[in-house]
Amino acid sequence: MRKEYRLINDFKKQTQTTIWKHLDAMAVNYAVFSSHLKGLAPFLTDFDVYLYCDNSCMVVVCLDCCGHGEEQTYEESETLSPLILSDGHEPRVSKVWKLTQTVRAINNRLMIPVYGVLITEAEITNAYELYEMWDSNNVTVIDYMKRLKYRKIRVNEDEDLDCKSYVYSLNETPLHESETDSPVIPIPDTKEENPTKISESDDDEFERLLNEFINDDTKDSSEDSSSETTEDDTTSIDDTTFPSGEIEQNQNLSVKVEILRPIANPREELDKLVGCSGIKQRMDELVKLTSYNKMMHELCPTGKQHKVSLHSLFLGRPGTGKTTICKIYGSLLRQAGALSKGHVVVCDRSTFIGTLWGDEERSTRQVIDMAKGGVLMIDEAYLLNSSHPNDPGKMVLPLLMNILADESQRDIAVVLCGYREPMQKLIDLNPGLQSRFPNKFEFPDFTIDELLEITKLRIKEYNYTFTTEAWEKYVRILSSAYQTRDPQTWGNARFIGNQLERIYIQHASRCVEQRSSGKSVLLSLTPEDIIPIEVPRPKARIGF
Repeated sequence: MRKEYRLINDFKKQTQTTIWKHLDAMAVNYAVFSSHLKGLAPFLTDFDVYLYCDNSCMVVVCLDCCGHGEEQTYEESETLSPLILSDGHEPRVSKVWKLTQTVRAINNRLMIPVYGVLITEAEITNAYELYEMWDSNNVTVIDYMKRLKYRKIRVNEDEDLDCKSYVYSLNETPLHESETDSPVIPIPDTKEENPTKISESDDDEFERLLNEFINDDTKDSSEDSSSETTEDDTTSIDDTTFPSGEIEQNQNLSVKVEILRPIANPREELDKLVGCSGIKQRMDELVKLTSYNKMMHELCPTGKQHKVSLHSLFLGRPGTGKTTICKIYGSLLRQAGALSKGHVVVCDRSTFIGTLWGDEERSTRQVIDMAKGGVLMIDEAYLLNSSHPNDPGKMVLPLLMNILADESQRDIAVVLCGYREPMQKLIDLNPGLQSRFPNKFEFPDFTIDELLEITKLRIKEYNYTFTTEAWEKYVRILSSAYQTRDPQTWGNARFIGNQLERIYIQHASRCVEQRSSGKSVLLSLTPEDIIPIEVPRPKARIGF
């Protein structure tokens, strides 16, 4: 593709994590005309299609809402085929082939460079093997993208752009199969049924939302509202002013505090997490009740609302996802309208304990001001309640509760995190905490199967894949580490991150030393790359 076709080149660079932001950018790019079509005959009649064009080329984006994220293996490593044939599965229509035929037909019609992008909910297990072949056919695939039917993609149908004529010519005169430059092979009709959607009323948006709540369609309603919010969410997050992340304990001592910015698609990120089914359900319930309160307030401003406390306890060992969930929690509450900003201020004992008398109170007030509009997360909160009678940390939690008792401190959620047993002891020693923090989220250790699933998701971010022998070796190493782990020091997902980091370094060193070339080789992890890291073992007990 020549350099001047910038529109195409920019689309070719997109990944799972960047594509939505890129499409949002296209909607405000006044040099690009874009339009949404509910189907494009003859090959994409059952798909949402988005056309993007400038004065030199066009990009066709097709959404494949197949309704699931199951793994699929495309056995078409050399040439595209209208059917996908794989062992143990019924023949399936190749959506990539359909898009390719559409791209060729538009190219023949308009005589300009055309490129296709398929965004699909399916997970294509051997995608890395097909990238070059797809690209040679002027298409690319972004797979494992969930809940596409709820995505709201804006377009820029600017009438002042000359390139709009390309799209209009396709609308006025549908494409025909004869316009493709390859024989059209009859393919079986495997059209999947679209999930039933709740009918929308343009006249009464509240009626629609209330019906979704009453029907208890947790997933659809939360995802739908999340997607609608996401349209302008990135912009509003960028426009929000967040604190600097530094407090002054006294005139001589300043402390850095980590600030986690909110994310634009928290529900999608929550669904990506492995395990955590109970936590996901509890968060759905809490966010749902918060959204219901907001709807009822808009309908009956003077009516009495349900009391919803956002303060929570996160109980679990390291590496079980507490910080990740906390970030999602703040963003979900922001979307529900319960918090104005949704950021997370991450603290621990050292944040509050200074060197002078009174530092604890000054630090606590500054941290609360910093967390207004978002979440105050106190990690290992039980360390604020040591057995020493003169420990200054004992002042922090009572002071925190007194400040939160103020009705003006509603725009904040406090999350206390830590190991289950010491956190329970903390609650028992401070009876007021039980009522102030009614939301309890349990974070169990990951199972071996969940850790393997986390591994697959993480290497997928870099487009890596294990060879069969490498995967078998990795499973053996992980299983051995899991069986001999010390439950008190086991890192859960952190262990996976550290193990993969060691594998990436070994893989990179091997590829450089062997002067490896070719995309498939550079993205393939072999048994040579799988080097185990040290795992803390349980300490031996001495005695009789």
